[in-house]
Amino acid sequence: MNVLSCSMNTPKGFYDIAGVEVGQHFYWQIGGFQVHGQVLITSWVVIAILLGSATIAVRNPQTIPPRGQNFFEYVLEFIRDVSKTQIGEEYSPWVPFIGTMFLFIFVSNWSGALLPWKIVELPRGELAAPTNDINTTVALALLTSGAYFYAGLTKKGLSYFGKYIQPTPILLPINLLEDFTKPLSLSFRLFGNILADELVVVVLVSLVPLVVPLPVMFLGLFTSGIQALIFATLAAAYIGESMEGHH
Repeated sequence: MNVLSCSMNTPKGFYDIAGVEVGQHFYWQIGGFQVHGQVLITSWVVIAILLGSATIAVRNPQTIPPRGQNFFEYVLEFIRDVSKTQIGEEYSPWVPFIGTMFLFIFVSNWSGALLPWKIVELPRGELAAPTNDINTTVALALLTSGAYFYAGLTKKGLSYFGKYIQPTPILLPINLLEDFTKPLSLSFRLFGNILADELVVVVLVSLVPLVVPLPVMFLGLFTSGIQALIFATLAAAYIGESMEGHH
């Protein structure tokens, strides 16, 4: 605390505090860029799981679908229903985006509970679910922001920006703040829930390693799926809102 108060007394101290990191991280140096290696490794694993599953499911489609094909068709129908409910009749072009968001977040969340990331040793830090890192959730939220701006501009052109002065120009700062807080709420909600779930499981495993953590782990799987659904639903709702032009 003494070090923190001393740093706060100088302007340079604020920059020192801004550089503080929570935990240890494993970085790759690629050219002039520092890349977060932990997130890339776990994200590639999740992407490989999704691509492998999709390849197996569509490799030999049948008129009477087997269990695997039937499951993926059900998932596709579910994503279509979510997209149509939130976006409206023009939902079709956005099904791949909403589906990608939902499936990536869902598998990422579950990977934190089901895959033994901890047995992989790194020079620094440790592996965890991609959504356990704020960089991943912020990137997903920014993609969502870009998507609903693109949807609004494609549908309405420059008149899309007229929504910021409706119903009165006095609300311009509030309307601007709303678009700024959307990615913040999306990213921190997902990050906070997944991080808290993994921390609770780790603490309980260290205290009572046999029985108590199991119900919490099953509850974590359920809430992880709910978080993926919430993110995808809100992303679709924001896209539909930007195309309709109402709040």
